[in-house]
Amino acid sequence: MKRLVVIAAGLSQPSSTRLLADRLAAATVRELGVDTDVRVVELRDHAHAITDHLLTGFPAPALKEVLDAVAAADGVIAVSPIFNASYSGLFKSFFDVLGDDVLADKPVLLGATGGTARHSLALEHALRPMFTYLHAVVAPTSVFAATEDWAGGGDATLHRRIDRAGRELADLAGRRESPVVADPFALTTTFDALLSGQGRAVTDDLRR
Repeated sequence: MKRLVVIAAGLSQPSSTRLLADRLAAATVRELGVDTDVRVVELRDHAHAITDHLLTGFPAPALKEVLDAVAAADGVIAVSPIFNASYSGLFKSFFDVLGDDVLADKPVLLGATGGTARHSLALEHALRPMFTYLHAVVAPTSVFAATEDWAGGGDATLHRRIDRAGRELADLAGRRESPVVADPFALTTTFDALLSGQGRAVTDDLRR
């Protein structure tokens, strides 16, 4: 079983950002060829919780569940609308509240949507550098979808780009062992050990 988390930062409903995210997920699942658990997260549903987390440092239960899902995922698809030649503030804020090293060595496929193709370079000068900084393994092909790509001949070209990107993410995720997420509240020492000499040694060390 592979676990895929899809992050869609579209603000409207329905949105072209969610549509692109769904297509990228479907292409990746086809190429993986194994049972895959796909979780799609619409950030608009967690916008207030993300802001609260930035202010307080503590996530609400629903947001905590999403953050844990990203940490446990074999691959991540991240799609943002492009505003003013960059990712949206909501998109950036979500990745700001991820724990340290959550994306380290994790395969990530990037996508973006915008009104015209002139925004497509934002994938390379804004999104890719951010995920490289977070130590993610970013798929070589990123996918931008402009308004004209959803109709006419542009859809066929977009479909080919989506298929290629899906193959790349499936290859990266398929070769990677599934992550094991440690419970920060799990006991690392048993009660028996605490009552034994090992426990006394730990206590002595603490007293020093």
